[in-house]
Amino acid sequence: MKKIVHPIAATVAMLCIGSFWLSSLVSELFLSREAIVLVKHTILQAMWVMIPAMAATGGSGFALSGLRKGNLLAGKGKRMQVIAANGILILLPCAFYLYGKAAAGEIDAIFYTLQMVELVAGAANFSLMALNFRDGLKLTGRLRRKG
Repeated sequence: MKKIVHPIAATVAMLCIGSFWLSSLVSELFLSREAIVLVKHTILQAMWVMIPAMAATGGSGFALSGLRKGNLLAGKGKRMQVIAANGILILLPCAFYLYGKAAAGEIDAIFYTLQMVELVAGAANFSLMALNFRDGLKLTGRLRRKG
């Protein structure tokens, strides 16, 4: 079961982060204030999908690793710690704050500054998750290891 849950949960989490990032960028560059508010609200609602997917990814990954050791597993574990910290300390608070600012019509310099922080943190998490995805494929033999 873990072998099924892990890749599905990881894919769902990556799709959430990617769609949050892209929808934020597109709405703020090209759409109305109302659209920005809707995007920020939708992101908060989608946290009910993304947070459990992240938890399932981490938990199933930990369970799959068991007593195994190695550079790939160590790298995945360290990246997951950064991803979790980034999500809890930066992305989640930013999502709530940015929605509050947008809903109040305060799309100002502070909003855009914090939005840039959120976009950078989101891109970092997406990149780290992509590296974990790659290493997972290597661990399962679905992707060749170099050397």
